[in-house]
Amino acid sequence: MYNVKDILETIRMIQDEHLDIRTITMGISLLDCIDEDIDKACDKVYEKIVRKASNLVSVGEDIEKQYDIPIINKRISVTPIAIIAAATGKSPVKFAKALQRAADTCGVNFIGGYSALVQKGFSAGDLALIESIPEALSVTENICSSVNIGSTKAGINMDAVALMGRTIKQTAELTADRDCIGCAKLVVFCNAPEDNPFMAGAFHGVGEPDCVINVGVSGPGVVRSAIAKYPNADITEIADVIKKTAFKITRMGQLVGVEASERLGVPFGIVDLSLAPTPAVGDSVAYILEEIGLETCGTHGTTAALALLNDAVKKGGVMASSHVGGLSGAFIPVSEDAGMIAAVERGALSLEKLEAMTAVCSVGLDMIVVPGDIEPETISAIIADEAAIGMVNSKTTAVRLIPAIGKEVGDSLEFGGLLGSGPVMNINTKSSAKLINRGGRIPAPLQSLKN
Repeated sequence: MYNVKDILETIRMIQDEHLDIRTITMGISLLDCIDEDIDKACDKVYEKIVRKASNLVSVGEDIEKQYDIPIINKRISVTPIAIIAAATGKSPVKFAKALQRAADTCGVNFIGGYSALVQKGFSAGDLALIESIPEALSVTENICSSVNIGSTKAGINMDAVALMGRTIKQTAELTADRDCIGCAKLVVFCNAPEDNPFMAGAFHGVGEPDCVINVGVSGPGVVRSAIAKYPNADITEIADVIKKTAFKITRMGQLVGVEASERLGVPFGIVDLSLAPTPAVGDSVAYILEEIGLETCGTHGTTAALALLNDAVKKGGVMASSHVGGLSGAFIPVSEDAGMIAAVERGALSLEKLEAMTAVCSVGLDMIVVPGDIEPETISAIIADEAAIGMVNSKTTAVRLIPAIGKEVGDSLEFGGLLGSGPVMNINTKSSAKLINRGGRIPAPLQSLKN
């Protein structure tokens, strides 16, 4: 079924155009680790993760060597810890430390799942987890956290939105000595998927198998290079070029996922066929949009070009994999995309334009650095706006904002690695406090009544 020639033809893409498998992520259910004794529960969590994932990194490295395919990250996602910690009645920070021990033992880049699902309200353990996020992310290195505050079916939990504004600000303050890195590992979702392999939002949904392998692919540089070969093509032809390229990229992800599944003895889940950029020059979604015909990302026409790209990537990728899931589309994180950074620095790309772009692409306002004196209610209002886009359009949206404590517009934060660097972006400082402090829940939209 899988012809190695389909993969070997991508060698040039790997060498010259930054094509890679962004992540192999093992999802692990921790439901059988629940115990009212928090120390016993943490021991169970550590033991199960290590038992399931001890060979994840070595298997990934073996596949890299066999097929000469870069696999940038090996990651783990787990059942939302708010569910596991609820029975203990204690602060979940001990679970964060147990997850960190497991990450260290297994050698993975990140573990995601320090999470809570509160789209319709708070259950036992949810408030404790959310309130513990700043501390948990300040005392760990490889743990990622996410909170789902809304959905098309449930509406938007505005009490959770208000709480997350304060949580993000506190996380930035507690990690200010490390360029506020804690906020780079914290994302707020609407319509969060249960099988997302990408951080910081990965968690293992309760509807997932006990253990599963999900793969995230990447290749913005490949898509840009393909489009560059057709300088005089019309838009229909450009869409076709993107579809064909996405097929090749996703086929490689399918092969890697199946190989990892067989070698680890774990079911294969999905390929997330997202275009995930990096700070490397050329490996940029913004540069794809400029290749399509924009002088710079952020100018008029950017949203239309991004809609074309996102749709064509999905249409091409879905034909190449037996199961597609996760987020699947084009990511537009600012700090992780050299082209986006350049567009912000030249004044062509604003927060308002990024919000418009999120209506037609994957995820949302991602890895955006804002002034350190931002009010928590303003953070909450930005989350509410983005959640509304996701709720009304029945799509996943998210916010990963980083308040740069002690910095202002014109400054920047340096994260290093895939997280890159982020210029501090200008924000609207007019107050939204009254809206946020009303609390309650924005009702689900009419399109939620599909039955």
